[in-house]
Amino acid sequence: MIASPNLSSVGAAAPLFEVERLSVAIKGLSAVEDVSFAINAGQTMALVGESGCGKSLTALAIVGLLPDVAERRHGTVRLMDHLLSELAPESLRAMRGTAVSMIFQEPAASLNPLMRVGEQVAETLVVHGRATRPEARATALGLLAAVGIPDPEIRARQYPFELSGGMCQRVMIAIALVAQPKLLIADEPTTALDVTIQAQILDLLRRLRAEHNTTLLLITHDMGVVSDIADKVCVMYAGRIVEEADVEALFERQYHPYTRLLLRTIPTLDGRRKTLLPTIRGNVPDLAGWPKGCRFAPRCPLADSRCALDAPPLVALDSDPQRKSACWHAEKVMERIR
Repeated sequence: MIASPNLSSVGAAAPLFEVERLSVAIKGLSAVEDVSFAINAGQTMALVGESGCGKSLTALAIVGLLPDVAERRHGTVRLMDHLLSELAPESLRAMRGTAVSMIFQEPAASLNPLMRVGEQVAETLVVHGRATRPEARATALGLLAAVGIPDPEIRARQYPFELSGGMCQRVMIAIALVAQPKLLIADEPTTALDVTIQAQILDLLRRLRAEHNTTLLLITHDMGVVSDIADKVCVMYAGRIVEEADVEALFERQYHPYTRLLLRTIPTLDGRRKTLLPTIRGNVPDLAGWPKGCRFAPRCPLADSRCALDAPPLVALDSDPQRKSACWHAEKVMERIR
């Protein structure tokens, strides 16, 4: 493997990666608002929520790949001693793939259909001047084998359409890891994969994190995946973080109604047979019509007049300083929502 980027080290207590008050707009409409979180080196943080809540938009803002219709309004993004949010486009481009990499959704659509798989894995090293083309090809073959692709020399000469969905996902992981980034962002890495391939991909990410101390930001709506691989969780709803906790603590007790209801929708083996699965009433509000107060209030069984008027801040709880919740009724959630 090629040596990792020469990033300055920081104190052990300092997070490796921090996002502070990140806000993104789409055509002038607020889509992501005041999102803040921090991840320590070697840690996996899951950013979870329903489709359309702003998870992927947050990831694209972090790496500077927002679509033309979107813009970052304010907020800072820091990776160790690099302030990514303030870098010029050329400097940020140099950081992508080396210091920070991203696994995109739908790998078959993300891969270049006109380039052989091996060339796509090697491209990052060549473009960033990290290796000669022969060296990059050799590294690509080794990494394809490392991510569990059989017959890597044969697969490297193939095109993406010749590979299965699981194989394409492994290729995307190889591309993301080829320069040993400090931070890996995985956007729905197991979407559209069957459960067997999903388990293999999660095992691969877990192993790579252990071997290289890679910090992982996992974006997903699958709480089963979260419980399997994450260390901490940020729950996102309608463009805002509404709860933050260590993964075990979150599954044990929830301090936001949305988190509580979200976990209730997960089927269980000991649940009653021949009954409808629990759902969350209503729909995620439209960008053009965010509620004035708490954005979950129209769907929340605990909402009152204060919730409709005042947006609760994301703050640490008096009863549990290690937990954060954006709810006026945080302490009542478990007792009131069964």
